[in-house]
Amino acid sequence: MSALLRLCFVLPLVAPSHGTQRWEPCTDLRPLDILAEVVPSDGATSGIRIVQVHGARGLQLSAAAPHVMSFPASRIFSQCDLFPEEFSIVVTLRVPRLPPKRNEYLLTVVAEESDLLLLGLRFSPAQLHFLFLREDTAGAWQTRVSFRSPALVDGRWHTLVLAVSAGVFSLTTDCGLPVDIMADVPFPATLSVTGARFFIGSRRRAKGLFTGLVRQLVLLPGSDATPRLCPSRNAPLAVLSIPRVLQALTGKPEDNEVLKYPYETNIRVTLGPRPPCTDVEDAQFWFDASRKGLYLCVGNEWVSVLAAKERLDYVEEHQNLFTNSETLGIEVFRIPQVGLFVATANRKATSAVYKWTEGKFVSYQNIPTHQAQAWRHFTIGKKIFLAVANFEPDEKGQEFSVIYKWSHRKLKFTPYQSIATHSARDWEAFEVDGEHFLAVANHREGDNHNIDSVIYKWNPATRLFEANQTIATSGAYDWEFFSVGPYSFLVVANTFNGTSTKVHSHLYIRLLGSFQLFQSFPTFGAADWEVFHIGERIFLAVANSHSYDVEMQVQNDSYVINSVIYELNVTAQAFVKFQDILTCGYEGFVAVHSLPTVGCRDWEAFSTTAGAYLIYSSAKEPLSRVLRLRTC
Repeated sequence: MSALLRLCFVLPLVAPSHGTQRWEPCTDLRPLDILAEVVPSDGATSGIRIVQVHGARGLQLSAAAPHVMSFPASRIFSQCDLFPEEFSIVVTLRVPRLPPKRNEYLLTVVAEESDLLLLGLRFSPAQLHFLFLREDTAGAWQTRVSFRSPALVDGRWHTLVLAVSAGVFSLTTDCGLPVDIMADVPFPATLSVTGARFFIGSRRRAKGLFTGLVRQLVLLPGSDATPRLCPSRNAPLAVLSIPRVLQALTGKPEDNEVLKYPYETNIRVTLGPRPPCTDVEDAQFWFDASRKGLYLCVGNEWVSVLAAKERLDYVEEHQNLFTNSETLGIEVFRIPQVGLFVATANRKATSAVYKWTEGKFVSYQNIPTHQAQAWRHFTIGKKIFLAVANFEPDEKGQEFSVIYKWSHRKLKFTPYQSIATHSARDWEAFEVDGEHFLAVANHREGDNHNIDSVIYKWNPATRLFEANQTIATSGAYDWEFFSVGPYSFLVVANTFNGTSTKVHSHLYIRLLGSFQLFQSFPTFGAADWEVFHIGERIFLAVANSHSYDVEMQVQNDSYVINSVIYELNVTAQAFVKFQDILTCGYEGFVAVHSLPTVGCRDWEAFSTTAGAYLIYSSAKEPLSRVLRLRTC
């Protein structure tokens, strides 16, 4: 964490006092639980809610009026008139993501008559600000000391210790290394709190209200509180003093006594589409009211906790989606706060993006392509990308596939980076240890199918994808990435080696910074790999397309061929054959529904508030179809 010091001076606010009154500093005070002063344990306070997130309880104050969350400074400074010259402020809080220019106050001390801000703690999305009033013979000025703290506004619990002494301002976050600022303007030794008032979560007004959760707010006069809290087994929730009402879960009311405080947890209840499951939502619940299912966010994935069993009853045609030309691939994706989209990879010179509007897909944006084979949607941080795999060269005879980036200003995709490819069939986007990758399946270069496919790595400095590793492939058609525990895998579907579709497809494991061969599979014109889980079991399925060999004089039923499902055998440390698709054995897969299609090339499933749908592309006609699933 880096620190930034800003000392801001404004015109004199008030003339200093030259009276003969002898002010006494507050040097012998005990740790003061500021929250407990406004949230007594024996009664409710209007507008305060108790919310439990990630196993810890905090106070939500934004609905409370500022005067409710305040108390006179004389309540704790009863024997003295001056704010201590050396002190610590300990805060445990959870801050939601904020707009770029928003500032919120966590604590202020305000002179009641003049409304002057004597002391304050304020934060923005990237900084934590400590404010105080400084007086000298020329007048009084507000001074601001700012710490860069971009990790604070991440929706997680954090414990901060701000220590002030002898002109040094120090900030410790989650028992980490302290950030020290040597200020030219030290904290005043004679800051009077006579007639002042503490405000929690505000600056005495509606603007700048604290919208997060606060669990701990303690003033420790005379010393640095860090040694009292650190080291800690749970540094983000290290405790010096918290109100009793936050120390344990709400108990059962005795006799007929009602709960003194409203209590709630962050259970997401929605009738809309599936919400994101990121680090922010980790350990939170989501209730899908339309399907009567309860889900828990675990490791960036919604895990079903309680779901009503549904049985597929029938499929009905919902929409005929007319496309620019035959469609070889489709990609369904969502853009937060914008909507649901599908991108079609069309055979001719223009592909398209469609947006779900009033229950149907409607044309949204046309994008120039060259016999596009597939689209891949992915994100890096807040950046949203869409990559197309172009099979044919452009008008100048150059072969490029293009990565497009979503423009939040224009609300459309714009070209971002062109990458040289060779009859590209597919892109696969994935992340390993916080690093982002793109793998392209290069199918052939001229008549040569035995060429390299390439793995590209995102460079945060240049903000571009750069070649990271090449892998020899034979008519590559598809990449599939997946993880098993701490291990990352990448499997390629090899289709044709120039003479035969009977070629091995390969599974690679990432070790020592690169992908290395792990296992080979005999395949016949492999066109696709998919990984899926059933309970703790892990399966890998390959779609074989056809059997062909130039030396064979007669082709008998070359397109009637088995595809294979493999299961991971942990003991053997390999995938072993589990089932051929066309056989129906014990614990096997059987056909449930047959759907009439015309040249079907790709399937995608998606859900809206109205239900579940399938969309398939046709490689033989400029028409894709949206089907609705009916369950009972």
